[in-house]
This record gives sequence, structure tokens and C-alpha cells, in this order.
Amino acid sequence: MPVPTSRPARGKRRSRVAKGARVPNVSPRRNAPQEPRANLYDEVTARIVGELEAGRVPWVQPWGRPGGTAPGLPRNALTARHYSGVNVLILWGAVIEHGFPSQGWLTFRQALEAGGSVAKGERGTTVVYADRFVPEAEKARAVETGDAAKTIPFLKRFTVFNVAQCEGLRPGLAPDPAPLPDREIVPVAESVIAASGVAFRIGGGEAFYSPSHDFVAVPPQPAFFDQINYYRTALHELTHATGHPARLDRRQVTAFGTKDYAREELVAEMGSAFLCAALGIVPTVRHADYLASWLDVLRADNRAIFRAASAATKAADWLLDRHRAHVAASAGAAA
Repeated sequence: MPVPTSRPARGKRRSRVAKGARVPNVSPRRNAPQEPRANLYDEVTARIVGELEAGRVPWVQPWGRPGGTAPGLPRNALTARHYSGVNVLILWGAVIEHGFPSQGWLTFRQALEAGGSVAKGERGTTVVYADRFVPEAEKARAVETGDAAKTIPFLKRFTVFNVAQCEGLRPGLAPDPAPLPDREIVPVAESVIAASGVAFRIGGGEAFYSPSHDFVAVPPQPAFFDQINYYRTALHELTHATGHPARLDRRQVTAFGTKDYAREELVAEMGSAFLCAALGIVPTVRHADYLASWLDVLRADNRAIFRAASAATKAADWLLDRHRAHVAASAGAAA
């Protein structure tokens, strides 16, 4: 029998931006053109809202198409560092839109550092860089009053190119990771669940996270049509669990239908998609019925998708870091 899709009882949680200009020759951080912050927030949010309105969920794309790329997180091909937050959605969208065969990206200058160049006529994809700074006047005020200096958030854009848009790159750049064989996905997913340290209960007919009692519950595997959906569901609920005050301390709201509830569901949907991609599992949407509430949240707040994607990255990283530490400890004990 399939898992029922009823709403959770009270106290339970169920569960690219516009393309850049032609090849630039600027440093992505020091000399990137500064634009009003609202413009960038609005631009990214409008793209995500447009995708959702069209019935396409940006964090769930048709991976595995012939000639396409396998599930995975976008990364810098020179440094091997993964992109995070809303940039994951932007770069996934570009991979799908243009059919790029790789999740590897480079700035214009990094392509030169790698011994190659961006192919003539190629257009880059715009990603964003967010940080905070303290104005000089605020520093002086803090020194004078003894108060803590207040930081101001800023957002700027820079342009990256998929490695498929480059030519002459030297061998040895960070390659796309080989996808796990199907037989290995299940034990790795089980290891992520175990390493989380979250109380994990199997049984019943609902999947949910209980914030008040801090445990995850999922139906037994035979309740799912496909075994892999059991793990997709488990990762969604574990993403909720990372919000506990003893972990990442996100606001956990159990009142179904509120905007705070929708925001947390957005975090869990993206967090589970990021985890699935990192583990080689094709992401899916657990709660497409929340689409209208997500749109309400994003339309009302042009920074909501940035906050949700950032929280989703932190949740996925928290679980993956625990898993890596568990694997390393097990290897050390066996040595």
C-alpha cells in the first residue's frame, strides 16, 4: 500500500538566474559590478517564482536524461568546492536548460588559470555572492559606545561558465564524481540516517518529525512503491530534525497552513534534494501540494528563497558532516 498523504496531526511536521553578459574579464569579487541589492533579490526570486508557476520545481529536475548529467551538487572545477544556497538552484537550472554534461563551473579567470579559456561567444550564468560588512562609521560608533558593531548584508553577482563552455583546459581538474552503483546507495543512505544521531522510528502510516519529542517517524519500507522513496522521505524528515535547538536551531512551527510552516517545508524540500543529489539519488518532491503556499511566501518576501536555500545547505552539510565523521571513525577503529 502506498504511504497515505494525509496532513500531519498538530505537533507533527510532515512532511538560474538571468544569464550573464558575454565573457567578462574582471575579478569576481573585487571588481564585480555593484548593483542595488533589491535588484538581485528580485531577479533571482522572480526566476524561481516563474519556474514554480510553470509547474517546474527548480530543485527537482529531470536528471538522468540520455546525454545529460547525473545527480550531483554543482562545484567549482578548479577548487572542487561545492556551490551552496540559491546558487545550487541557479546552476542546476542552467545545466538542465542548456543540457550541459557536467556540474563543474569556472570563472573566466579560473578558466585561464586552468590552462584554457572560455570558448568564443559563450554566455555565462550569473550566480550571487552574499556576505556582511561593517561600515567605517559603524565601527567608530561601536568603539565610542562600547556596543557591538552592526553588520550590513550585501549581495553581488559574478559570472561562471560550465566546463563544457571552455576549451583547452588542462587535465586533472576536479571531475564529476562517479555515481554510486544502485547497490551502494542504500547502505550509504542508511549510514547517513544512523550517523545523524536523531531518534529514528519505523512504523505506522505517516512520515513526520516531532519537534516536541525530537524524533523522526517513517512507515516501513514495504509501504513505499519504490524502495528509494523510503530514503527520500527519511532525508526530508531528517532535514526537519536539524532545526532542533540542539542542532541548527531553526524556528520549528507545527501549525499547518501558516507561512512559517511553509517556510520550514521549503527548507526540508530543498535540503532533502541537496542530500539526494550528494548521495546520487534522483531528487523528488514530497509535498507538491505545498506549491501555492511556497509561492505566497516567495511573492511576499524577495529574500525568502535565499534564506531557505541557505538553511537547506546548512542542514544538508550538518548531516553529511556527521556521516563523514562516522565513516572516518569507523575506518580508524578498523585499522
